[in-house]
Amino acid sequence: MEKEKNKQVYLKIDQITEVQKQDILLKDVGKVVCQDEALQNKCSSLKIKKIHEKKQHRYVEDVLDVITKIHQLDPAAQIDNLGETDFIIDYHPPKPIHNIWQWTKTILICIVCFCGAAFAIMTFNNDANVPTLFQEIYRLVMGQESDGFTVLEAGYSIGLSAGILIFFNHFMKWKLNTDPTPIEVQMRTYEDDICKTLIQNQGRKEKEVDVT
Repeated sequence: MEKEKNKQVYLKIDQITEVQKQDILLKDVGKVVCQDEALQNKCSSLKIKKIHEKKQHRYVEDVLDVITKIHQLDPAAQIDNLGETDFIIDYHPPKPIHNIWQWTKTILICIVCFCGAAFAIMTFNNDANVPTLFQEIYRLVMGQESDGFTVLEAGYSIGLSAGILIFFNHFMKWKLNTDPTPIEVQMRTYEDDICKTLIQNQGRKEKEVDVT
């Protein structure tokens, strides 16, 4: 009885884990607890995935595959999953650290945030009258009146279009990365809400009080 008790394996895998190596071990994505120390070490060192592509990507994995591998390692193991049933491996290939480039990006982001905040405050104080604001800025900087189409209007039009494309991460079949777009996220949220509502409505059919 004590021997069977020692074969109880408690598994807790995080929902998403960022890794930088191609051979993914179980201990890289979660925790394993077992009274049998030898079995715990074997499970922790169990390779659950081999990444062949050397580019950033997110892989969705199933905990049942992990349980199957543990059973292949020790058929007598009894696994109790306390974590996620589906989990994500966020692979980032190792890259050399460039301090100058990191500081440059930080400075550029600070400048963009400062200019964006200043523009938002000025448009708020001018009741969102962007053309009048551009004319005033042009007059203060250039010392002459604007003709209605300057570098400010051109930059605003280009920046607005580029910002929308980058935010939604989708233009025809072109995407910046493999992350789901905001529209896809909202559609999945909407789908989850529908499923929950259908289940709740099914359970309320025999009730006298209902929101409908």
